[in-house]
Amino acid sequence: MASKLFGRTAPAVLVLAAGTLAFAAPVALFDLTGRAIDLPAPAERIVTFPVPMAAAIIALDGGIDRLAGIHPESKLAIEEGILGEFFPGARDIPSAILADGATRGTVPDIAAVQALSPDLVIQWEHADPGAGMLIDAGLDTALLVFGTEENVRDVFMLIGAAIGETERVDMLLAWRDETSAAIEEGLATIPAEDRPTVAYFFYAQTDLQTEGRGTYFDWQIRHLGATNAAAGMEGWGPVTDAVVAGWNPDIIFLGNFEPDLHTNRIYNDPDFAGTTAALDRRVYRMPLGGYRWGPGSIESPLAWMWLANLMYPDHFDFDLRAEVLEWYPRLYGHTPTEAQIDAILEVELNGASANYERFLPR
Repeated sequence: MASKLFGRTAPAVLVLAAGTLAFAAPVALFDLTGRAIDLPAPAERIVTFPVPMAAAIIALDGGIDRLAGIHPESKLAIEEGILGEFFPGARDIPSAILADGATRGTVPDIAAVQALSPDLVIQWEHADPGAGMLIDAGLDTALLVFGTEENVRDVFMLIGAAIGETERVDMLLAWRDETSAAIEEGLATIPAEDRPTVAYFFYAQTDLQTEGRGTYFDWQIRHLGATNAAAGMEGWGPVTDAVVAGWNPDIIFLGNFEPDLHTNRIYNDPDFAGTTAALDRRVYRMPLGGYRWGPGSIESPLAWMWLANLMYPDHFDFDLRAEVLEWYPRLYGHTPTEAQIDAILEVELNGASANYERFLPR
């Protein structure tokens, strides 16, 4: 199975399914590193370390039953976001799968993972030593590579193949294509001088952690025609307040891995007081729906529309509330209330920032 993205063909991740009954057939996969994985049947019990994958599996499978174990930060997103309300049982999915009871990172507690009897474990390719530990323990492990939209699409195809679901994958890829096309069309009329420099911090309460070249948020910023203030660094990493002040970004986006993080972290910090982002009140915390809208996820088209509205308020006017009402029933089988949409879009927290009234009910 291959997918098209801007004229490019993404590599196939599902190869074979043998047998007469598809739901019981053996499944042969290649993960994103090209490693072959042979499952006797579609995976019924999955343990996933990459944080966005819990929401992706719920959306692709239509429920929580296949999730045998998830990363603690996936659990936090479920508890803080809408999925804990849509699927109350998701709050009880085991998440103690990291070594030494850690809540961040990728090093597994092998005994804890084995005790969950997974048919498939999903882990980051770059996890060191976490990836090798799982493979050495004899667990069927699919390794993921992230950093581009093409990687995200390949991940969805991999999961769809692993659980025996392809139609929903096709629907989601088409949505991404359609949204990208709409954004590209809008960007064609925006001159270079109107395209902002953007900074993003997925952690910011005690230290600033940002994403430079080779990360998904860098891809998103460039996809939206803007400049990543952190383009001079490679991958993920810390940066000081003084360095960010020197970047002088036009817009600052804050992640939602930290539940108590507020835009006042920037507005009230003297190091940032003179930045264009602070002076123009263009600091925003990213929405949290089924998953966080900063990383590549099942809800990325919504994130692109939200970002476009804020980066180019005179050029884009996507109705995010209508989009959520249309797509959440397709993704999760549930329709959010107006109050839940307010919470997803962080209407109260972002209300003091510029142009956020466009996310209120119309």
